Amino acid sequence: MNPVSDPLIAAALAARANAYAPYSRFHVGAALRTEEGQIFAGCNVENAAFPEGSCAEAGAIAAMALAGGRRIAELVVAGEGEAPCTPCGGCRQKIREFAGPETPLRMVDARGRVLLHTTLAALLPHSFGPGHLAGNPA
Repeated sequence: MNPVSDPLIAAALAARANAYAPYSRFHVGAALRTEEGQIFAGCNVENAAFPEGSCAEAGAIAAMALAGGRRIAELVVAGEGEAPCTPCGGCRQKIREFAGPETPLRMVDARGRVLLHTTLAALLPHSFGPGHLAGNPA
């Protein structure tokens, strides 16, 4: 059992433990909470046919969408090392599809220590989202 008391951080760390990263050996887990309070997690999955792997954030978002979720209320990314493991550019855009500018994002280390607490707007300023397309919600 994970000793971390924050359920979102605990879910991200548990996902990180199951990452498939035989090439980079850089394990990442992500967990998101929906507006309804549901938690979904994902891990990075590498592939010998680089760059056909997938990011932890994408996995968590896919799990949420599969369950019918459509809004991210908060997201945690668990990486390793002393530097925050922030979402890549593609994942920032994927998060933007389901989250607003003020959505909180936390990056934690392998022990669950928060290294960076920020918002989507800070990571993806002047973003392009569903509201920019005619007939779609903001």
